[in-house]
Amino acid sequence: MAISVKLDRILLERGMSLTELSERVGVTIANLSILKTGKAKAIRFSTLEAICKELECQPGDILSFDEEGN
Repeated sequence: MAISVKLDRILLERGMSLTELSERVGVTIANLSILKTGKAKAIRFSTLEAICKELECQPGDILSFDEEGN
């Protein structure tokens, strides 16, 4: 996959669990887990905005592009 998701790293840095983030942003744990593992095919901007607001980060802190697809 060319887009890498670094949600797990940000959560670790913030000392927050996926469950806590789920409760704070109103997204199911299952959907956040799909995003965290890189299996998501899409993400709504409203969801990305809520995650970034709660984690006090930028979208580029969570998502990155890898030309090699690794």
